[in-house]
Parts: sequence; C-alpha cells; structure tokens
Amino acid sequence: MLGRRVLRARTWAGITQEVYALLSTYQAIRIAITDAADSAGTDPDRASFSIALQTARDQLVQAAGVIQDSTIELVGAIGRAILAQPVHRRRLRISPRAVKRPLSRYAYKSLRVDRHTYKATLSITILLTPPSSP
Repeated sequence: MLGRRVLRARTWAGITQEVYALLSTYQAIRIAITDAADSAGTDPDRASFSIALQTARDQLVQAAGVIQDSTIELVGAIGRAILAQPVHRRRLRISPRAVKRPLSRYAYKSLRVDRHTYKATLSITILLTPPSSP
C-alpha cells in the first residue's frame, strides 16, 4: 500500500498513528471486496486487492461520492471495479512447502532427501442418504 515508501512520522506516536491508519485502510478495502463478492455470489479470492486499492485512491483524489444521494449503493465504485476484472482461479497446491535455501549449503547435502518425487493424494468421499419412504 505504501508503494516502497517509508513511513513519514518521526515520533512513536506518529508511527503508531500511521501504522494504525494503514491497517484500518487495509481492513476497509478487504470489507469492500468481500461485500462486492457476496453481492455477486463469487469467491472473494477472485477479487484483486490492487484494483480495489487503486479504485479507492481514485475515489479519494477525485472526491467522488462525498455527498451521497438518498440511495446508498452497497457495491459502489470499488465493487464494480473488482467485479469487472476477476483474478484467475488459484491452482491446487500439490507439493508441500519446502525451504528453498537452507541456512547452510552443507546441511542440504546431508539431508539426502529427493525433492522431486513427492506424491499428492486426493480423495473425495460422497455420502448419499437413502430416500425416505412415504
């Protein structure tokens, strides 16, 4: 959210305030994403945080929607933007997480673990209830 910038505050109180503001903004954007996804019936993982953040920045810069009409729109500009550009579905992770670079170059050789032959096992259990007799 900072775009590789550092915090501007010089005091502990200012740093606390700035970090709290960033966390509050993050939470507000996540709430907007989940509300938009729920209203459309899609998965919130398909919504892009970057698009939502950029749309929120545009709304602040343009001061759009400062004076609200009599009707309140639940989805809003952020919701319309993220629903217009859904993110691709995530692929299933079949390999376990592994440390790519151990602390020591020599510890990796001593483990003698073949990291290319991991096997994933997927199982699906379908339970059917028998139809009730009249």
